[in-house]
Amino acid sequence: MPPKTIFRRPVVTRSISSAEGLRCVDIFRRKDNSFGFEEYRKDPEANEGWFKIGFFEEVTNFTSENDSFDEACEIIPWLNKKSAV
Repeated sequence: MPPKTIFRRPVVTRSISSAEGLRCVDIFRRKDNSFGFEEYRKDPEANEGWFKIGFFEEVTNFTSENDSFDEACEIIPWLNKKSAV
């Protein structure tokens, strides 16, 4: 019998919501200790949860949470340092 593969999802280290609460960005750490980010949105009328809209998850690779957050602020129009306070 082949060994079971344990799939470990990235661990979210920071989650920042937009002022109206309809978008969010998650900063996460992968199992190799690199960091990345992803943007999500939700439709309040649908009440079906969050949907990935950025597709940054696989293309971002940073050595620190702060570097990942800084890049997210550069790429995602609504996100800025003030929105994370």
